[in-house]
Amino acid sequence: MKAESFLQFDPTRVPSPCFVIDEVAVERNLQTLARVQKASGAKVLSALKAFSCWHLAPLVARYLSGTCASGLHEALLGREYYGGEVHVFSAGFSEREFAAIQPIADHIVFNSVTQYQRFKNQLNPNIDVGLRVNPMHSEGAADIYNPCAPGSRLGIPPSQLTPEIMQGVSGLHFHTLCEQGFEPLARTVAAFEEHFAQYLPTLSWINLGGGHLISEPGYDVDGLIQLLIGLAKRHDVQVYIEPGEAVAIRSGVLVTEVLDVMTTDRPQAILDCSATCHMPDTLEMPYRADILGAGQASEYEHTYRLGGLTCLAGDVMGDYSFSSPLEVGQRLVFDDMAHYTMVKTSTFNGVNLPAIAIWNSITDEIRVIREFDYQDFKTRLS
Repeated sequence: MKAESFLQFDPTRVPSPCFVIDEVAVERNLQTLARVQKASGAKVLSALKAFSCWHLAPLVARYLSGTCASGLHEALLGREYYGGEVHVFSAGFSEREFAAIQPIADHIVFNSVTQYQRFKNQLNPNIDVGLRVNPMHSEGAADIYNPCAPGSRLGIPPSQLTPEIMQGVSGLHFHTLCEQGFEPLARTVAAFEEHFAQYLPTLSWINLGGGHLISEPGYDVDGLIQLLIGLAKRHDVQVYIEPGEAVAIRSGVLVTEVLDVMTTDRPQAILDCSATCHMPDTLEMPYRADILGAGQASEYEHTYRLGGLTCLAGDVMGDYSFSSPLEVGQRLVFDDMAHYTMVKTSTFNGVNLPAIAIWNSITDEIRVIREFDYQDFKTRLS
């Protein structure tokens, strides 16, 4: 169990399905990130693409230097609720979006030379301009999360930069990791410094992006601090990092209820949640989400294939075993479901979105802060 505080949580206290976030666990993650920020001099931004539960924005703002956004809506959320700096990157800005972002952004990072050349004469002079680059070094195991894979559309390769293009650019940004430790970052920084050495003396900042599991037990936090200090000293720059999952990892669960237990060619259970609607990374990455008290298939006496309530044949969480037979109405708890889950939910098939609750594992106070209904589904359509 990654979200260990939930070992003592009663899942019947919330509606089903429901994302439950332990604010104590989130603050513990933030304290680790704040330690990195204070000790290294780097600025740590919260990546809203991973976790944008703005109810906790005041808590995040107490510890971090701002937010990074992947477009206009996240930038607006960062400016409205989180405070601090707002950094914006997009694979492609439209004219309308670019105009709307300028009044609220502190940094704008372009994904290509052509985008920078298209918009540079429209830039607010108070905005720091950055380019996302491709350090030509892959550390990811899955190509879907590897911006340095052949054919990548993310980041400018070193061969496309010239001193003329770099005029007016104050920083370089790369983002190549996905839920990885310190060693892949260290190797990537070395590749970045090698490929972009001629431009580093002209920069005022470097952004190492996200994908850093800084708050995961076993992460080499001291090694990260020394790397950030060394990078800043070598190139006389302000260093930024943009963790997303590190803000919310091990802090939340998805509570779900058994709707039906049946047998086809094997025992099956239908839940009131959905892999494709509520935890799409389990299909996209893919990975198998853990369930509190459950084991691998055949590990315990009773094995079931767990599926969602949509019409998609592949809406399946996997095969799990339990010490006792499952029953209709029984609550199950999927582990570590805060980061990259809530932000990716959909209403395919008209399936309702899970409620959202904030729990304090010290005081045991729980607050259901949002429930969804037909109007939320209806207003997304026309």
